[in-house]
Amino acid sequence: MRFQQQVEKPPEVTLKIWTCASEDCNGWMRDNFKSDEKPNCPLCGHTMVEDERTLPVLENFSAVSLKKE
Repeated sequence: MRFQQQVEKPPEVTLKIWTCASEDCNGWMRDNFKSDEKPNCPLCGHTMVEDERTLPVLENFSAVSLKKE
C-alpha cells in the first residue's frame, strides 16, 4: 500500500494584480512582476486595469537583483 505525503499549502494573501481589459483575454499578472507603471497585457497587448486576488505568497527575486545593478 502506498501512502501519500501530506503537503502543506503555502500561505495566501490578498494582493494587487493587473488584469487585461479585453473581454477576450484572461491575462493577469502580480503587481510586483509588472515592468511598467501601467503595463500592457503580455498576451494580447491591450491595456491592463488594477484588481485584487487572493494568491499564494511568491517572492520576485529578479526585481531585487535588477535594483542592485
